[in-house]
Amino acid sequence: MGRYLIQRFGSMVVSLFFIVTITFILMQLAPGGPFASEKKIPPEIEQQMNEKYGLNDPLHIQYFNYLKDVAQWDFGPSFKYTGQSVNDIINRSFEYSLLLGLESIFLALSIGVFLGVIAALRHNTSVDYTAMVIAVLGISVPNFILAAALQYFFAMKLGVLPVARFDSFLHTILPAVALATTPMAFIARLMRSSMLDVLNSDYIKTAKAKGLNERVVTYRHALRNAIMPVVSYLGPLVVAILTGSFVIEEIFDIPGLGAEFVNSVTNRDYTVIMGTTVFFSALLLVSILLVDLLYTLIDPRIKFGKEGGKS
Repeated sequence: MGRYLIQRFGSMVVSLFFIVTITFILMQLAPGGPFASEKKIPPEIEQQMNEKYGLNDPLHIQYFNYLKDVAQWDFGPSFKYTGQSVNDIINRSFEYSLLLGLESIFLALSIGVFLGVIAALRHNTSVDYTAMVIAVLGISVPNFILAAALQYFFAMKLGVLPVARFDSFLHTILPAVALATTPMAFIARLMRSSMLDVLNSDYIKTAKAKGLNERVVTYRHALRNAIMPVVSYLGPLVVAILTGSFVIEEIFDIPGLGAEFVNSVTNRDYTVIMGTTVFFSALLLVSILLVDLLYTLIDPRIKFGKEGGKS
């Protein structure tokens, strides 16, 4: 177990190194500069600003300085927000994205698993067809269109929920639903397919033949094995929620990290773009590791072998 974790942490460090390198190169290849959008800046002032932030240094010097700072988890100063660092921006905005993301993941998992199980247990009935229609609609409709529709009906027409901002729990409902719908639909389809395979397996038929209670067979034996593909989807689910939040946070005027990323692209705030990219990448790598560790809790047959892998 210890050797496996060391290997995984080593691979995570290597992955982050390549992510930092590629992000740095892409920012250097981007046309213009961080102050190109500023209007009426005299060339002398722009030169001084480039000198202040080290943008006149050779590229290899800028690269190694950035690597050293990232190794200390320091993403540098913001080019657009005077007196603020990228770390300050992440610290103040990530809590909004985290709360929204956790609520969306909870909705996607709970409703998706429920719909998938019900559809499998009521296979080829109206319940199954209804659940799958909901899943298809959830996958087909982009979250930004769904967000606008939710705002129109529940906020503007019915007036039962706030249209934007993030000041109370009621403000989180519409953006969380908009973020959760697509992954919820995918989980429902995934869970239905997996549950049908498990229900038709030999050991489930044997358990039923021995006279075990139907509910015990379904929820203690079948569900525990059928949910494994959903657990595998947790890593990509985190990515779907985080990348989806970029647009959703802008639509609902939420001061989260996704909104900061969108604003940094618009403002050419290169350090914020690179810092948030590295931060989201690190979060993804950690979530994938946690999902792998979660396997052993759900399925005792999965162990981490002496060679550092899963067996």
